[in-house]
Amino acid sequence: MDYVIQQVLNALSFGAEYALIALGLAIVFSIMGLVNFAHGEVIAFGGYSMIIVATLLTANPWVLMIGVLAFCVLASVVLERVAFRTVRRADLTTGLLTAFGVSIVLQNLFLLLGSPRPMAATQFIFLDQTLTLGNIRVSSLQIYETGATIIAIGLLMLFLRKTTLGVAMRAAALDFEMVRLCGIRANRVIAGAFAISGLLAGLACIFIMARRGSVAPHMGFDPVLTAFVACVIGGFGSLPGAVLGGFLLGITEVAVLVLLPQSYGGMAQAAVFTLVALILIWRPDGILSPALDKGDKI
Repeated sequence: MDYVIQQVLNALSFGAEYALIALGLAIVFSIMGLVNFAHGEVIAFGGYSMIIVATLLTANPWVLMIGVLAFCVLASVVLERVAFRTVRRADLTTGLLTAFGVSIVLQNLFLLLGSPRPMAATQFIFLDQTLTLGNIRVSSLQIYETGATIIAIGLLMLFLRKTTLGVAMRAAALDFEMVRLCGIRANRVIAGAFAISGLLAGLACIFIMARRGSVAPHMGFDPVLTAFVACVIGGFGSLPGAVLGGFLLGITEVAVLVLLPQSYGGMAQAAVFTLVALILIWRPDGILSPALDKGDKI
């Protein structure tokens, strides 16, 4: 029983991380139809900004956390203004190529201005302590990560339902032109979506840094690819779908690792994506996307 509880906590922790990053992708996609693959570089930028602030100003971890959140929000808003605003009215392929291009440019900037090797950044490791609860030994980071994700999701839902900008963002996800006709500025809505996306990236960066203890140019790329899959599972453009997909992916990943024999551990990722394929055969548009009747081909 203790082993089961430990694995459940592992699954929730992985799922929480995927859900945070997937939410950041989904909130931008729901309004702009843009898959922002540069979201991973915003996470990496938060890690490098932490090193800079710790070196030049203070190594206080609580100040650094606020700094990481602020720098990730700033980076996300600047990317929207500089890179994505000009292609807002272009087709989806142009936006996708722009996102990939921005991602590659930022990765190379990190390589040139930082280091191709991981740079030690241990200020957040204090979050990852071993706790003993009866016969169960768990990481405090798992509890913090799951709890912070649930709180962040709750606050985001309140923001989207109770604030003028939040309601405008929800309306823009359904009919952007109608929102503009109501007198709400498109730039304000889209910048708000990118700011929230950056805030979620900063929160994910804190937990990734606490687990890794270092920052590297490509550290955000793999988590974003996994979060992209989570969005596809839940239904792209659906915020509840992004959260559901993230937690399902985390639960599935841990379950496969537990159930497969240790000698087949290398097959875990293949087994996870096989299950993902089966889900998409059942619901091609995602679990929480409405099923669309596309008709028969002639």
